[in-house]
This record gives sequence, structure tokens and C-alpha cells, in this order.
Amino acid sequence: MPGDPQIPSDESVLNRLGYRQELARRMGAFSNFAISFAIICILAGGITSFHVGLNSAGGASIGIGWPLVSLFSLAVALTMGQIASAFPTAGGLYHWGSILGGRACGWVTAWLNLGGLLTVLAAINAGTFDFAVAALGLPAGSNPAMVKVIAIVAMTLSQALLNHRGIRLTTLLTDFSGWLILAVATVLTVSLFLATPRFEWARLWTFTNLSGLPADAPVFARQENLPWLFCLGFLLPAYTITGFDASAHTSEETVSAAVNVPRGIVRSVVISAAFGWFMIVALLLAIPNLQEAADQGSSVVPWILRKTLPAPLGTAFLIGIVLAQYLCGLAALTSISRMTFAFARDGGLPLSRWLRKVDPATQSPSIAVWSSGMLSALLVVLLRYETIAAIGTVFLYCSYALPIAAGFWAHERTWTRFGPWELGAAYRPLAFISAAGCLFLLVLGVQPPNQQALPILGGTLGLMLVLWFAVERRRFKGPPMDLGNGQ
Repeated sequence: MPGDPQIPSDESVLNRLGYRQELARRMGAFSNFAISFAIICILAGGITSFHVGLNSAGGASIGIGWPLVSLFSLAVALTMGQIASAFPTAGGLYHWGSILGGRACGWVTAWLNLGGLLTVLAAINAGTFDFAVAALGLPAGSNPAMVKVIAIVAMTLSQALLNHRGIRLTTLLTDFSGWLILAVATVLTVSLFLATPRFEWARLWTFTNLSGLPADAPVFARQENLPWLFCLGFLLPAYTITGFDASAHTSEETVSAAVNVPRGIVRSVVISAAFGWFMIVALLLAIPNLQEAADQGSSVVPWILRKTLPAPLGTAFLIGIVLAQYLCGLAALTSISRMTFAFARDGGLPLSRWLRKVDPATQSPSIAVWSSGMLSALLVVLLRYETIAAIGTVFLYCSYALPIAAGFWAHERTWTRFGPWELGAAYRPLAFISAAGCLFLLVLGVQPPNQQALPILGGTLGLMLVLWFAVERRRFKGPPMDLGNGQ
């Protein structure tokens, strides 16, 4: 609690961790929650990846699959919250991995987290463009691929410009985004329920094989293994409910970080899971015909709104969704830039000397902002949306699993000094569930049609292994203080 003599000041905790206050500490509890809530953004992943759930095992993937994965995400959030309370730095996962599991664990975590954040930002902006074109009928020109690349680059650079202006403006926009997501999701859900003439509740638990659709570009290749298709549908909630580590990456900009950061992480997951489930259930129940909906592929949500709602109301929702998706990308870039800054501050990146610089006027890591934005935009040229989303999900959850697993082994052994927000005896069982679940998501994320993710993930891990033993093991020193014993 702010002012509680039992809790050390933010600056003293940061100093104990070996860093000085460089970023502007202006974010309150709601703002810290809002940045993770804005990145999760049920109006982004929940909408643009709705077809990933529907075209797997039908309604059961939404009615049952979403709550199951939400419970797993909550376990991850709770364990992350305890670690974040003990070590509230902008490095977040990387710093936790280094302290609890050693330099190698931290270094690998950092690269996986950066790779995941960069690909998730690319997926968000690519999904926003595709959704805007499908929903609002925007012209694609004579060369749609080139128009898409130019539009996404422009979108990403505009998000970088807003981030460049400093955390005050970014906080205002992400706070607005949090309220916008809640408002649009609530009104959309109510409107769909009111517009649904007959509720087929059985859809929520009925398994329907909708693989092989659409026929010209199937979301999942036709197969008869319905349990496995149900598991593949987990990618919808797993991709949506991710990025909540943003609350940790803005720790050094959050007041009373040891308390507000873990609360922000957990609340963003709980509220996203609840509001998101009601929203996608409303979409599922409003569908006039499941087979026809599955034939729409990635355009299924605009199709549902056109079929069920009056045109002006449907268009208003679509515009609100596109705006929320754009602000989701803005929040994601904020998270990436802080992680880049923190890793560079410890000399973990090429050109660290420049990437760790903080603009004295805005107290923002501007070079980290612009370089992160440009790297993310490049990914859109190379990969399809679903593959980018799958890679981002796998990389991020792997980066979650490493420090959580390290915490599992270090808990009450070498890690004995905890923050004011802790789980007690529940930590280790939840940490085990979180780490095991992350490994299962890794397997799901590299299945067809996202098999391209497997060589990318394998190649990345192989390259990291070579670099660590050839160079980084001797060069990279890790965080400035060895706090593995919790003292």
C-alpha cells in the first residue's frame, strides 16, 4: 500500500536490485492494469482469431476451450505476480530468470520474450489491417500485398511516434483503451444477445468437426481427430490472453510497483477472460448457420455482425474494434521497448550502448522504441498472420515458463526474500502447472498450418545455444547484483 512503512519505497527497491531510477514513474494501479489489458485486448485476439476456435472443434472450442485455457493463463499470471512483486524491474521476465535460474536462463528468457513480443506486435498490426479491410471494405488497390505492408509499416511507425512522446501520453491512451475495450465488448455482447432470435445453448458444449474450411484456404487441414482439433482450438484463447507481462515491463514507471504490478497482471487476465468469454459466446450463439460461418474463415466476425445487427450499429462496432486493435499495438510496442531498454541496460543486446539511452526530455527509451517498431514491421513481409500469431504465442509462453520453472526450484531454497504480494504454499503447485502448460502450448503452436513455426523456433533455440557457449557465456554478465539467495 502507498505509504505503508512495511513496504520499501519504489526507488529503494530498485536501488537494491542494482539500478537507478531513469524512467518517469507516473503510472498508477489502473494504468498498470490497463497496459496489460490493452495488449491482451479481447477485441483484437478474440475477434481476429475467432475462426481459429470455430474452425477446429466448433462451439465446444469456445464454450469449453476458452475457460480451460483461461484457468491456465490465470495460473501463469498468479505465479508471475509473486515474482514481479519480489523483483519489480523493467526487465521483468529476463531479470527474474537471471536471478532465480542463473545468467543463461535469464539470457534465453530475454531473447524468447523479445522475439515473442516483436511477433505479437506484428500479428496485432497485421490482424488489425486484415480486419479493417474485411470489416470496413477498405480498398486494397491493384497490389494488395504491397498496400498491406505499407499500411502496417505506417501503423507501427505512428505507434512508435506516440511512444516516443513519453509515458504520460502513452498512459492516457492505454487508459482510454482499457475503458474502450470494456465498453465495446459489453455493448457488443448485449446487442448480439438481443439480436439472437433463438438460443442454441448446446453449441457451447457440442463438438463439431469444422476442419477443412474454408475449402480454398482451410484454417486447419481436414482431419478426423476431434480431440486433437479441440486442443488446436486452444490457440484462440492462448493467443488472446497473452502479453500480460507488460505490467511487469512498466514496473519502473509504476507507483507502488511491488503491489500494483502483480495486481495489474492478475486483474488483466481475470477481466479479459470473463469479458472475452461472454463476448465470443454471444458471437457463437448469434451465428445463423455454423457451416456457413466456418466458410468465412478469418472474415467470420464481420460476417456475423452484418447478418445479425443493423448496418449502422454493426459499422460502429467495427470502427470501435479497429481503434481498440490499433491501441493494442501501441501498448505492445510500449512493452517491447521497455524490455529492450532493460536488456540493453545490462549489455545483453547488440548496440546496447544506444538502445539503453533514455531521452532526457520525455524520459522514454526512444531508440528502443523506434528499433522495436521497425523490426516488428519487417516480420509482416515474411510470414502469414496465423503463423506470426502462433510463433508469438509459443515464444512468449516459453519466456513465461523459464522464470516460473526457475522460481519453482528456487522457492524457499535460494529464493527466500519475497515481495508484499505472495501466494504462500500455492506458489509451487501453480508454478508446476504453468510450466507444464507452456510446454503443451509449444507443441500446439507448431502444428499445421503453422508448421513454419517449428523450424523458426528450432533454429532460434539452436542459434541461441551456439551463441551462448561460443560468446555470451563469457561476455554477458547479467543483472548487476546476484540476488539469487533472496538477501
